[in-house]
Amino acid sequence: VQLVESGGGLVLAVGPLRLSCGISGSTFTLCTSRWLRQAPGKRHELVGFITRIDSRTYSDSVKGRFTISRDNVKNTVYLQMNSLKHEDTAVYYCNAEIEEVGYLRRAYWGQGAQVTVSS
Repeated sequence: VQLVESGGGLVLAVGPLRLSCGISGSTFTLCTSRWLRQAPGKRHELVGFITRIDSRTYSDSVKGRFTISRDNVKNTVYLQMNSLKHEDTAVYYCNAEIEEVGYLRRAYWGQGAQVTVSS
């Protein structure tokens, strides 16, 4: 299983940006998917997650501005970011819990996508 992120870049404050996390591999079931971020000099921060039944939870810092969604046909998880602030600048990572035949549930990580918000 591989997770490939796309959509990062430089964006002006307030502007929207959408990150994608494409998941590929042999037969698998996508369970909970998370987005985390790491700003320079800081620890990883959980941005939010979406469960298999589409229940969503967000950190207080992004609630009302960010939206996580998933496309089960495309096996892709999205992070729609609106009303971006300079403090949202970070490397964003997707993390997915995957069930595969013959294996216990395992977590996989994307390679990270740099998001830089210019004020």
